[in-house]
Amino acid sequence: MSITAIKGFNDLLPAESGLWQFIEDTARRVFSSFGFNEIRVPIVEKTELFCRSIGDTTDIVEKEMYTFTDKAGSSLTLRPEGTAGVIRALVERKLYAQESINKLYYMGPMFRHERPQKGRYRQFHQIGAEVTGAADPMIDAQLLLMVSRLFSELGLKEPTLQINSLGCPVCRPGYREALVNFLDERRDKLCEDCRRRISSNPLRALDCKVPGCVEATEGAPSMIGHLCTECDEHFKKVQSYLETAAVSFSINPRMVRGLDYYTRTTFELVTGLLGAQSAVAAGGRYDGLIEQLGGPSVPGIGFALGVERVALLLGDRCFERTPDLFIAIMGDASRSEAFRLMAALQHQGFWVESDYEGKSLKGQLRRADKLKARYSIVLGETELTSGKASLKLMADGSQQIIELLPELIAAAIKGE
Repeated sequence: MSITAIKGFNDLLPAESGLWQFIEDTARRVFSSFGFNEIRVPIVEKTELFCRSIGDTTDIVEKEMYTFTDKAGSSLTLRPEGTAGVIRALVERKLYAQESINKLYYMGPMFRHERPQKGRYRQFHQIGAEVTGAADPMIDAQLLLMVSRLFSELGLKEPTLQINSLGCPVCRPGYREALVNFLDERRDKLCEDCRRRISSNPLRALDCKVPGCVEATEGAPSMIGHLCTECDEHFKKVQSYLETAAVSFSINPRMVRGLDYYTRTTFELVTGLLGAQSAVAAGGRYDGLIEQLGGPSVPGIGFALGVERVALLLGDRCFERTPDLFIAIMGDASRSEAFRLMAALQHQGFWVESDYEGKSLKGQLRRADKLKARYSIVLGETELTSGKASLKLMADGSQQIIELLPELIAAAIKGE
């Protein structure tokens, strides 16, 4: 009996890795231009971290976390999202004392036990960024500009940016009361989860995808209509900065985030190209989270994008790498010279392949075709004696005689 992968945990094969590297490399380049530095945190944390940060009443904590007890009796959890671990590191390592404003980004796998479907898996990958230490709405707009720039650099016209404000501890209680009263009047039309959420997390009812709940919550009170003066001014300034930077956006008053720590600015980048999984990236401001996790009263804002979903949007693009040169070998005497040339060219950064199986010349050239090598050289007794060989451009069959010197071969491959 063969051993197979766990359901919802996928292999990333070589044919796909080029696409992922393109996404990651583009993110690193864009984030770097905005002054962000990479942070790498563990994939396993104490369960308490996620309960305190995400919220005990969220679906993630209630239903989806991979939690286990280790040999010491400690409750540990595979990280379901990235922000909590980054903030834990910020507090534990006192990064806020070294720099008043920290701009950090991360990449890596997250884990949630939910029903696998296209673009959503139990092990999934996120790229995210966090800014701590600044409450200025200019930071919100700069982060949104960076996210928009990233998708532009990836060559994607979708997704589109939607924004909302979830207020703050001053204005949210009044809105919560209005929303609870609204939902109570429609309790019978709501699904079981939303009926339960009325008392624990009523905002989540606005995000429910069950058709009956969508219909029942039409006309629900809007948080934007209940913002205090400070939150209203903050939200208006964010919009003004986005308009100044020519960043397209729309306001979605029904947008809520699934995590309890969000305040004020929240946002999603959505697309209609992935079916029900419309959100490709999302985030928002979390001004109370750092203090909640034992740090000082330091504001923050961040976002994360789903790499699998971005890869689906880029799925029709080819990122396959191919060898620069294939060296075919005729006779044992040529093998040492082939290895010498290959080593010298690889040292210069070229991808060079050769024969490792003792195949016939025809078989070797067939493999060069299969690998889609750009150039090929045949090394035999004649080439060794003359010190020259024919460098063949595989695409059109054109050839040029070249000395067997690595620097000359490298220049020819580069087109110099």
